[in-house]
Amino acid sequence: MTDLKSQRDMASRILKCGKSRVWFEPSRIADIEEAITAEDIRRLVSDDVIKLLPKKGLSSFRKKKAAGQKSKGRRKNKGSRKGSLGTRVPAKKLWVKRIRVLRKMLKELVAEGKLEKKTYRKLYRTAKSGYFRSRVHMMSYIEKNDMLKKSEKQKSEKKK
Repeated sequence: MTDLKSQRDMASRILKCGKSRVWFEPSRIADIEEAITAEDIRRLVSDDVIKLLPKKGLSSFRKKKAAGQKSKGRRKNKGSRKGSLGTRVPAKKLWVKRIRVLRKMLKELVAEGKLEKKTYRKLYRTAKSGYFRSRVHMMSYIEKNDMLKKSEKQKSEKKK
């Protein structure tokens, strides 16, 4: 079998495609060998001796599979993450989440009558300044600084 490199080059130029997409009819290799001009190649193309193979597409199976898994919440471990925590969850969202919880807790304490209005305002401002990390931190601060209202029972016990 002879080298059909020049014929393949010409055919790819005529068909306006890559060399890998040019197909030769195996039974008519002798005719293709004899074709030495572009006109000969054009005639073989019109006779369907030389054909253009279809483009090979990229399979999206793996992409769809990965997307399906991500929609279920998979593929979120350390190795799949790009960026720091501040990138994945913005600092503002973390702040909003934290401050809402703290303010709700303060309102509940006032509603239960455990905090005075003055103490509530002081704690509200302290929370706004970003002092407290969490509800637990705020409660420990309130208890440590003895800011909760004493009930009548507790006041009488303390006097004794």
